[in-house]
Amino acid sequence: MKKVEEIATNKVKINDRFWGRYLEVVRNHVIPYQWEALNDRLPDTSPSHAIENFRIAAGESSGEYYGMVFQDSDIAKWLEAVAYSLENEPNEELEKTADEVIALLGRAQDENGYLNTYYTVKEPNNRWTNIRDNHELYCAGHLIEAAVAYYQATGKKQFLDIMCKYADHIDSVFGPEEDKLKGYPGHQEIELALVKLYDVTGQEKYLNLSKYFIDERGKQPHYFDMEKERRKETKPFWFNDDYAYHQAHKPVREQKEAVGHAVRATYMYTAMTDLALKTKDESLKKACEELWNNVTQKQMYVTAGIGSMEFGESFSFNYDLPNDLSYTETCASIALVFWANRMLQLEANNKYADVMELALYNGTISGMDLDGKKFFYVNPLEVLPEASDKRKDKKHVKSVRQKWFGCACCPPNLARLIASIGHYIYSQKEKELFVHLYMGSETNIQIANNQVKLVQQTNYPWDGNVSMIVSPEKEETFTMALRIPGWAKGTVVKLNGEIVDHFPLMKNGYVYINRRWKENDHIELSFPMVAERIQSNPQVRHNVGKVAIQRGPVVYCLEQVDNGENLHGIILPRDAELKAEYDPELLEGVVRITGEAERLDQSNWNSELYRPVEDSTTKVQLKAIPYYAWCNREPGEMIVWMNEKR
Repeated sequence: MKKVEEIATNKVKINDRFWGRYLEVVRNHVIPYQWEALNDRLPDTSPSHAIENFRIAAGESSGEYYGMVFQDSDIAKWLEAVAYSLENEPNEELEKTADEVIALLGRAQDENGYLNTYYTVKEPNNRWTNIRDNHELYCAGHLIEAAVAYYQATGKKQFLDIMCKYADHIDSVFGPEEDKLKGYPGHQEIELALVKLYDVTGQEKYLNLSKYFIDERGKQPHYFDMEKERRKETKPFWFNDDYAYHQAHKPVREQKEAVGHAVRATYMYTAMTDLALKTKDESLKKACEELWNNVTQKQMYVTAGIGSMEFGESFSFNYDLPNDLSYTETCASIALVFWANRMLQLEANNKYADVMELALYNGTISGMDLDGKKFFYVNPLEVLPEASDKRKDKKHVKSVRQKWFGCACCPPNLARLIASIGHYIYSQKEKELFVHLYMGSETNIQIANNQVKLVQQTNYPWDGNVSMIVSPEKEETFTMALRIPGWAKGTVVKLNGEIVDHFPLMKNGYVYINRRWKENDHIELSFPMVAERIQSNPQVRHNVGKVAIQRGPVVYCLEQVDNGENLHGIILPRDAELKAEYDPELLEGVVRITGEAERLDQSNWNSELYRPVEDSTTKVQLKAIPYYAWCNREPGEMIVWMNEKR
């Protein structure tokens, strides 16, 4: 397998209208807002105490540990978002604040390298005694990721040195050697982080430790059972006494279906993909491909949400995708983006990029309101506020976003994803440059000792026209590989004004153009943006007889504020024309979709609950908005899937 490398964000300048606005929101609102949250300065919200926990651990404050056992990870993800933000736009004051937090982490670190405030403050004698439940390695992984990002953004090594010292300590505790623990994390994360640490340090031991955690997982006798016995714990494990929750029910290469906690699963699959690439492990590559097919073909929502079950925040079973009970945690869609990006490095295939794009425009950013100050942990595809208020089985489904959470993993995770968006546009393999995503940007890339400037202009996702100017310093022969989205039927590609009628090479949804490029060579792509009706596999019982609307990569929904109450009574005829129109005043500027539909007539039912069939409908004008933007106006009902009339 030839190595494919992503193009770093600091080489990509984003000037895109859509993502530029999100970057600005993260930079000017989300990062400062979350800093206030981490310091417990937001009124009427669950306190975080995350910064204070580190002060207590450093001996600079008194008091007790507060928060979830993984509270440290909120700081890590905030620092990682800061790092990516600094790549996009330097900010001396923000960098100074981050440096102060990093120095605090250093002061809280033990001499042997250990760094975890929960165990330092609350249970100092119980380190590494419950890695099944207590997230020590998970927190370490997020801190490592943040340290790598900060080093790459600023060149400063203090944070990286802190985390190398911690990683060295972890390496001294876990491994195949007789005197080491034979364990692996209950919540996967450190595996993918160690690969990143290996990439920047070149230290093989970090790659080997990641591989050890992956290879050891699910072996018998089961480490979690042995650990549990040492704790003298007798209760069965709460998830049906089944370690499928941790994807530790069997060795990873034997796993064919996604099970258990969705975020843990996709973080692990991301690391597996990394290791398959780095170590040329074909068996691991095959396992990743099988798991990918199961997730995306049988267990993924149309919005690229994953994890349908509230119990365990988990996958349930194939084709079980309820809309009103869906869990679809924001973090799970974010993790799906990570995994898709890694699968693209294994193989350039538009099936991976299509899912990555779908998640980016739908299931991730739906987790935050447009001004970046309120968040969804759960991203349902159907909401009836009264049901959320009164039904216990829908207590997780919120009809409005929250300011913050006691378990606040999603907001900082979303911030770091958006801030790093430049990492997902391009990748490079020797003399091939891949374009995976389309957004306004500029970048300079080294190809065969030649600097190549690439300028991309587009109003995507509202407009399907993309313009790219390719300008090498001197004429050079290399390949531009352009992704053709699976939804883009009838795409037109032009090179210097001439239509490319017969693509020289079309492979796995990418057009490969190999030529001797010269300054200001012009590529134009035209993707037809059609408002399409989408239907589910008939085995998805919840959507039989229903359709959703998608235009380009954007999935649409109906809101009560536009369509009145009882959205379930709206029926979309198969032959109804759907019209798309850009509205700059609506929801920060979106394309809205309208069409003539029907609504079941409720006026002649009187007090009847049931009666013989009698069709009675009235014509109404359907108005649909992008799913990611719902709940930014008046609260109310929302649906993605609507009844269809043939």
